[in-house]
Amino acid sequence: MTALRPHAEDQYAAELARLAAADDRPRPPGWRLSPQAVVTYLLGDGREVTPKYVGPRRLIEVAVATLATDRALLLLGVPGTAKTWVSEHLAAAISGDSTLLVQGTAGTAEEAIRYGWNYARLLADGPSDAALVAGPIMRAMRTGAIARLEELTRVPSDVQDALITILSEKTLPVPELGTEVQAQRGFNLIATANDRDRGVNELSSALRRRFNTVVLPMPASADAEVEIVVRRVAQLGAALELPDVPPALEEIRRVVTIFRELRSGITEDGRTRLKSPTGTLSTAEVISVVTGGMALAAHFGDGTLRPGDVAAGIVGAVVRDPVSDDVVWREYLETVVRERSGWRDFYRAARDA
Repeated sequence: MTALRPHAEDQYAAELARLAAADDRPRPPGWRLSPQAVVTYLLGDGREVTPKYVGPRRLIEVAVATLATDRALLLLGVPGTAKTWVSEHLAAAISGDSTLLVQGTAGTAEEAIRYGWNYARLLADGPSDAALVAGPIMRAMRTGAIARLEELTRVPSDVQDALITILSEKTLPVPELGTEVQAQRGFNLIATANDRDRGVNELSSALRRRFNTVVLPMPASADAEVEIVVRRVAQLGAALELPDVPPALEEIRRVVTIFRELRSGITEDGRTRLKSPTGTLSTAEVISVVTGGMALAAHFGDGTLRPGDVAAGIVGAVVRDPVSDDVVWREYLETVVRERSGWRDFYRAARDA
């Protein structure tokens, strides 16, 4: 069977191997690539290495340099700014393993951060190495790898603080056994946090000091966002084995324009102020809308992406609150879309949707 979404180290194994073979720069202890090669893997080289992230080079350089020190990395940004995507590819390039992952939620227990127990063995034999169940962070410490923690600010504050000893002392005590796990060289932690979650479970000052924070922005320009969308939609289409639909840059740029205008609260010509909906309207949602439109075009249309194929997806992404967002969307349709040259077909499709 074929995995629907292979891990980064598997999907891009050939690129990682090619970079490693040509990489003659110094590598930090435990790293599979030098910091320069890791940045090249993330941003591409214009030839054989495809870009995984489109954005300011300096941000990725700072992130990689942080992981080469004893400070953990916190990737911060609004939803859809590729925080998880970047963390996965950083772990894949540095450690060759992006699977040492803790998914943070409001119900995340301390055992997920530290370790748990096989209770059958614990009851039968008492505390022992055989009864201990190592979590992803403990396994990363033992092997000198990069661990990942998603949505850190979703984790309860008392559970977050279990990280302080790990990040400051680079050790994880196991008092039940009277031992500790010391991090091997190469260990570090990448956490992600959502700007929209500020005030949910704020990091303590002690924990925040253990992280170097890199803020991932939304794409700076429409062209950059279109480039991201075209690349990711092509990758998703191949992974899902969708029937071939020719690239429709006009429709992709239309979706990007709509999302950027509603996100910023102003039209791209700067002439009309707009109300913004409650959702984030991120690049990830643009990708979802276009991918869904391509599936409609392939299976229920004529194989060409048309306004009607993306209109319903846009309405679903914009109108999250059926009261306030519906007003925002209808006002945008009537004051902007209806009057825009060349958008008449889309206006009709969106109005019907």
